[in-house]
Amino acid sequence: MGSIMNALYTAVSWVIMLIHDALSPVFGEGSGVTWTLSIIGLVLLIRIILIPLFVKQIKSQRAMTALAPKMKEIQTRYKDDRQKQSEEMMKLYKEHKTNPLASCFPILAQAPIMFALFTVLNGIGQAKPRGVLTMADVESAANAKFLGAPISETFLGSTNTTVKLVTVLLIIVMSASTFTTQRQLMVKGMPKNDDPNNMIMQQQKIMLYLFPIIFAISGVNFPIGVLIYWSTTNFWTWGQQYYVIKRNPTPGSPAYEELQKKKAAKGLIELPAVEEKAPEAPQGQRQQPKKNKKKRR
Repeated sequence: MGSIMNALYTAVSWVIMLIHDALSPVFGEGSGVTWTLSIIGLVLLIRIILIPLFVKQIKSQRAMTALAPKMKEIQTRYKDDRQKQSEEMMKLYKEHKTNPLASCFPILAQAPIMFALFTVLNGIGQAKPRGVLTMADVESAANAKFLGAPISETFLGSTNTTVKLVTVLLIIVMSASTFTTQRQLMVKGMPKNDDPNNMIMQQQKIMLYLFPIIFAISGVNFPIGVLIYWSTTNFWTWGQQYYVIKRNPTPGSPAYEELQKKKAAKGLIELPAVEEKAPEAPQGQRQQPKKNKKKRR
């Protein structure tokens, strides 16, 4: 395990230094802009590498949506036998080659990289070079600042007011961007489903509230450089997801209906005619018409 992590320390620090050396002639070696852009560059490279995993995530989410009726049928059939219900669910996933946890894969794939970045930046704060960083690199990075706060400092590890304000700002941005990205998927990118027992919706709701809370709590231990990394990757995820929802939405989702209406307005497709329902006959006992009594002369 140690050799794997050392390899990640080397890879992360090498990418950062590669971008840093390319930007140094423009902004200066010890500039906070240079070090901040080096971290952002690392994000962009990692997210480009993870694009195939993101595509797999989208396909898995759509497969789970298509399986929703069968999943509901299994839940109803084995509602009194949880073990049998789980077995049948796993069999269903295996038959259709999908995984209900695929939506978490991009986050899980980034976890070792974020930990490696955390260790590298933490080493800068402790004057301990990691990976390919030299002591001169560590001293340069330790003095680099983002909005006036050293990028190696943490909320709990500093008494500096500026550091605390910057970390709180980044934690809010990180948590809010996580929430809005997940909500965007639920509101626009998923088919409408009012069933409270739908497993996909339950999973998405848990992710909607759980991940922002986790990031908000754990963020006080992250160096500012890691908060920059995670905030940047959240913005990338939001933009990437927005593009997919807008250009290639899931059938049955609100975004899909909007796209179909736009295509119909341009004459590219013809929407199916909506059948009008005949008015229902009034229920209850039929009232007899009242006869007007003629007055006697």
